[in-house]
Amino acid sequence: MTKKIIKGFSSLAIHGGHQQDPLYAHLTPIYASSTFVYDEAEQGMRRFSGKEDGYIYSRWGNPTSNEAEMKIAALETFGIEKDGRPLEAKAILHASGMAAISTLFISTLKRGDKILSHFSLYGGTHDYLRSILEPLGIEPVIADLRDLELAEKCLKADPSIRMVYLETPANPTIQCVDLQALSTLAKQYGKITACDNTFSTPYLQQPFRYGIDFIVHSTTKFLNGHGTAIGGALLGTDLEFMHTRATKTFRVLGGSSNPFDAFLLITGMRTLEVRMDRHCANAQEVAGFLDKHPAVGRVNYNGLPSHPDHAVAAKQMKHPGAMMSVELKGGFDAGVAFMNRLQMCTRTVSLGTCDTLLSHPASMTHYSVPRENRLQYGITDGLIRMSIGIENIEDILEDLDQALS
Repeated sequence: MTKKIIKGFSSLAIHGGHQQDPLYAHLTPIYASSTFVYDEAEQGMRRFSGKEDGYIYSRWGNPTSNEAEMKIAALETFGIEKDGRPLEAKAILHASGMAAISTLFISTLKRGDKILSHFSLYGGTHDYLRSILEPLGIEPVIADLRDLELAEKCLKADPSIRMVYLETPANPTIQCVDLQALSTLAKQYGKITACDNTFSTPYLQQPFRYGIDFIVHSTTKFLNGHGTAIGGALLGTDLEFMHTRATKTFRVLGGSSNPFDAFLLITGMRTLEVRMDRHCANAQEVAGFLDKHPAVGRVNYNGLPSHPDHAVAAKQMKHPGAMMSVELKGGFDAGVAFMNRLQMCTRTVSLGTCDTLLSHPASMTHYSVPRENRLQYGITDGLIRMSIGIENIEDILEDLDQALS
């Protein structure tokens, strides 16, 4: 039977990447097997040599993980064309977002290369740049890449820069950088580009649409949506590179996902659009409420016209998203008291689950970042990050209001 062309995002999130199971299971099963067998010795030889497609060892690939990979790739390229044809990308599923970032950096960079990036980044990424790559001779160059003249100045001054690495909206300040402008600029100077798209998901933002070469996700967050599994993904549109160098690096580093977590990720992605719509609607309401609250000094949310990156977010995102951070007028002590008074919202790190999550970046997700760097990046001691959930909005607002009282 010929498959119908899918026109809707949710339809793709449900049906994309699915291949009929040989035993006709409705949903792809959890293939809990470390290895796969061959009909004959020669078949194993053909698979190891690459002359025949097929599964060998679950660290190298697994049917459950493969469906998750194909689904993510389909969503990140949905509706995008290149040279009059649908854009193709390959995704590689990892055990975590940091494992995906490791594959990205190790497969594309060498000693003497530099990475141009910006304020602020996820604490784990910042730690990786400073603690892992720098000792290997790969140096990060940090600048405010919202300033395009400064970005070009950096690229022009230092030919050692190999990659422009972006995270937009950034964690936890929710700053946005212009993907189209920076991608164009990077290509002028022969650099590769990568973007962490975790906060946005492909439903709100598709970096490939703006010429970005690689995308990374922590699939633990909104893609899974329920906080039930750790995972990460690396995607690229250079299919030859992704099937060779990137795949080889991924397999040797050993950061593969497992079929149980892949199954939970597939299940979560099937409801991505409906969840994100509710997340985003709630976040807009919460941001407006907090922006007017007398106890709040500042709200970092791109959906507020007062936010300096509002126009950039509106240009490249379907909606500003579900993430925000707030600065209370009472600083650190007020932030601690506020979090301790919460009755329904959850005090924890991570993000993207169905419930509203609050964390204190300076002492949690960005604890490893030196204080002088944190303050330079806008991560103050009193900053509180919020991942707005899909609870009823009146309950979220009531809990926040009573905790701020």
